[in-house]
Amino acid sequence: MNTLDELENRLKTFIEQHLVKYLSGQTAQEEIAHLLAKAMYNGLVKRGSLIKAPNFFTISAHPITIAQWTKDPRLLEELANALYETGTAAGYRFTNRIKITTVPDSSLTPGQIKVSASIRTGPLVETRGVPAVSQSEEDKQDAILPNAFFILHGTKIIPLTQPVINIGRRLENHIILDDPRVSRAHAQVRFIKGQFVIFDLDSTGGTYVNGKRITQTVLYPGDVVSLAGVTLIFGQDLPASRLIEEATEPGHAKTSERPTAHLPPPDQEPR
Repeated sequence: MNTLDELENRLKTFIEQHLVKYLSGQTAQEEIAHLLAKAMYNGLVKRGSLIKAPNFFTISAHPITIAQWTKDPRLLEELANALYETGTAAGYRFTNRIKITTVPDSSLTPGQIKVSASIRTGPLVETRGVPAVSQSEEDKQDAILPNAFFILHGTKIIPLTQPVINIGRRLENHIILDDPRVSRAHAQVRFIKGQFVIFDLDSTGGTYVNGKRITQTVLYPGDVVSLAGVTLIFGQDLPASRLIEEATEPGHAKTSERPTAHLPPPDQEPR
């Protein structure tokens, strides 16, 4: 198995040769090469002589940084190609072509970057099944979802692929959190009028967004959701124009004034 240094040097060389126009400056090139290589290396899975590498990468950065990156739509695609070529040359196998997505995080300083990676072979088991709560016609019209997800434990990517997603300890939930602090039916996320809204289902430990206990609230990229202490980071791909607005407007999600959907809570079941 190739060492982390070898993988990083391969990726750095590729970036220097092919991505100079996207990542100007040696420091920026070295930093992204190091973080991507480390995320790939830490996510390797060995099965006999076969080494499987992550194919889904999430880059967290300040909204202004991401807005600058997304001005050039080719950057993430070229970085994905660089990772694929580097990993293939190192002898790794990928289940699918590499995808890189971004998560705005206002807690990071401009220029600061965090990277996580995972192996995805298709829809995750946590999002299996049909919604346990019936959908209105309005919900069904909202069924075409944007690319949104939770990050669990800083590394595990859980795509939000349904308009209604139940979260809790019970096995029938779409997202199962096997933690005694979490209620059996703890929270629910619904896609309403183009936004993801999280509801607390009268849980014992409570649902918190950015440290504030909520009953329901709209989720914004970079929001930190705590279910009785189990942390999920909400991410969603947004156009660069919206990223800039959310980073500069007083009504950004990180302020205390957070809009809600003003809907009755979902039907609740015993915890």
